[in-house]
Amino acid sequence: MALLFRGTVLGLAVCLWLAAVSVGVGWLWSYNHAAGALARPPSQWPEASAIARVADRHTLVMLAHPRCPCTRASIEELSKLMTTTRGRLNAVVIFVTPNKASSEWQQTDLRASAARIPGVSTIVDAGGREASSFGALTSGQVVLYDAHGQMMFYGGITSSRGHIGDNLGRNAIEALILGQSSRTGNSQVFGCPLFDASECPIPE
Repeated sequence: MALLFRGTVLGLAVCLWLAAVSVGVGWLWSYNHAAGALARPPSQWPEASAIARVADRHTLVMLAHPRCPCTRASIEELSKLMTTTRGRLNAVVIFVTPNKASSEWQQTDLRASAARIPGVSTIVDAGGREASSFGALTSGQVVLYDAHGQMMFYGGITSSRGHIGDNLGRNAIEALILGQSSRTGNSQVFGCPLFDASECPIPE
């Protein structure tokens, strides 16, 4: 009788454990595939921006929170994009920081990784003035402008939060820069809120 009771308790415990695991996995999957707020940037290069646009090629602007772990994948995808476009793309990563953030707070491995990519420059956007001029709300959002300052694409370059691999956004930008037709002019962006990365549960 006691053996039967122990078996029943063990079976119940296993069922509860499996149920908890299923709920956790389901929540994580839902979170990873939940897109951030996508704001439509200005159709022409914003006059309010202090960034110098290059006049002989496309310019891509990425808006990022320096402490958003989800954006690591976006930086990796940007590196691939710079390689495949073979010098035809000028890229700037704008790191949004609070007005009173210390230099230590701003200096993260994410920012260092972006700075190491050939052809990519990085700037600190204290208070988010540049981010506001490009209409960005989510870390990892990119905006592509042509040599005349006309917007050609906006959105994200990952398929989910923190996921590295083939995705709609990067493919679209590659096609546009290489003179091919693109299936879309925008894509979902996956990342933390640009002005508050505290909502990211993934450890840095």
